[in-house]
Amino acid sequence: MGDAYIVDAIRTAGGRKGGALAGRHPADLAADVLDALVARTGVDPLAIDDVILGCVVQIGQQAMNVARNAVLASSLPESVPATTVDRQCGSSQQALHFAAQAVMSGTMDVVIAGGVESMTRVPITASTAFPAQHGYGTYVSDAMQARYPGVTFSQFAGAELLAQAYGITRDELDAYSYASHGKAARATRSGAFADEIVRVAGTRADATACEHALDEGIRFDASIEAMRALPPLRPDGVITAAGSSQLCDGASACLIVNERGLSRVARDPLAVIRHVSVLGHDPVVMLEAPIPATRRALQRAGMSLDDIDLFEVNEAFACVPIAWLRGTGADPEKLNVHGGAIALGHPLGASGTKLMATLLHALKRRGKRFGLQTMCEGGGLANVTIVERLDA
Repeated sequence: MGDAYIVDAIRTAGGRKGGALAGRHPADLAADVLDALVARTGVDPLAIDDVILGCVVQIGQQAMNVARNAVLASSLPESVPATTVDRQCGSSQQALHFAAQAVMSGTMDVVIAGGVESMTRVPITASTAFPAQHGYGTYVSDAMQARYPGVTFSQFAGAELLAQAYGITRDELDAYSYASHGKAARATRSGAFADEIVRVAGTRADATACEHALDEGIRFDASIEAMRALPPLRPDGVITAAGSSQLCDGASACLIVNERGLSRVARDPLAVIRHVSVLGHDPVVMLEAPIPATRRALQRAGMSLDDIDLFEVNEAFACVPIAWLRGTGADPEKLNVHGGAIALGHPLGASGTKLMATLLHALKRRGKRFGLQTMCEGGGLANVTIVERLDA
């Protein structure tokens, strides 16, 4: 098997629900990122073998293969194919894995992996509530109900179960969430996101046009007291809005190539992919999967926690990275060093390659070598990616 290189990784700044990116059709937003990636890498558009985009709520404006629609909305030639992946919150991380596997096998040389989600235009409940309301039923089958009797498959319920299992208190969750905003604010002020964010057309609150380049979810004046005052989402629970990832509009993408593909780009790659894997786990607790997935990934890669310089663990809820730290024993100083989805937003299908963009540029900025990324996913799944920065 050959190597898979990440030539570049980029993302839009996060748009809050109803914010600067609310006026953008998701196919057009993804198209902007595709065009920016081609421009930055100098890749010959005719050399692109496939475009693989993650998207979770594939209905309405994100239906009918939004990846192909993004290609048709971009400057890429019609000959470039595209497909859309759904592995829930890990959709674009899985897109990256599929792209890596394609170029490593030699069946393709140049692939774009990415994702898009407009949580303003296509609400997270659209793929479940809409079908049920219109007589199309529920995704939970009779056989699933028989295997898990009396269970409601819910990430909110899973978050409470995870917090209980790892003894995570409300004070710990609030403190973590406050720190996430603080790290994201400091990263923004220092220009840490400058190389990963691409400017795209947006709209200000006064309806005037703008270039959107600032993550809208960051609370630069975050208050721990205000967080502590929020009610829990469930009676007697510990999960609050402050400790949950923010609804977000956004798109992201990476260019993945093999040795032959390197000759089709105009810059040196950022990193080489050293490991890709995915693991299924308890679908009821649902959010715990990154812990065993990380252990297995490191074992298969022949590495230890100490070998990894930076970790990105998606902040679907504050309890997820806290439980991950307890379950793995990783160094908290290496985790989500520029904040996470609690501050920066979680644009579902775009989050995988969004996190990869942040991880790679953080490694470069800090002069570090190895990074590991993982995230919890609906259904009790977790992808793990290990990368090595090449100019370390």
